[in-house]
Amino acid sequence: MDPDTETMNVKNILLVEDDLQDVKLTLAGLEESHLAGKVEVVRDGAEALDYLYRRRNFKTRPLGNPILVLLDNKMPKVSGLQVLKTIKTDERLKTIPVVALTSSRETRDLIEFYKYGVNAYVVKPMDFSAYMEAIKQLGAFWANVNEPPPVVWREETSIQNTEVISRGKIEVKNETPTPHFALGG
Repeated sequence: MDPDTETMNVKNILLVEDDLQDVKLTLAGLEESHLAGKVEVVRDGAEALDYLYRRRNFKTRPLGNPILVLLDNKMPKVSGLQVLKTIKTDERLKTIPVVALTSSRETRDLIEFYKYGVNAYVVKPMDFSAYMEAIKQLGAFWANVNEPPPVVWREETSIQNTEVISRGKIEVKNETPTPHFALGG
């Protein structure tokens, strides 16, 4: 590998959820899959975008994208659908698998999410044990079975007066499409 090239595979999950009880339940389900320690939680769509773009409170987070975004839909500031649209239209983000984890059973929401490239649409089960099982299945598939697309970063430099001047990191993207996944019911 080129010494100026570094592969960045951040092995974490981004949970975008505004309901504290759903955050606790999701983390408990992921804990059973030994994944809770790898979850970053943000409370609304604006914060999710700040995380993904390494802005504001997240400007010092490590390089790389999460292996999965678990995304609620109806949230303050920026909706989950708008976050999805932003992710799937950005060359640097579009290969991140996104699973809508929402209470909405509305056909219109389902259609819109798939129209904009969601990888799975999971309606949050009302029953506690069913919710826990759904989260365990999601965690097991996306973190253990699925192979996330690699993200390769290389240092872009130029030589000026025999000094190497760093111009920042640029991403070499992988054009591999992400698979669709649906939980069996």
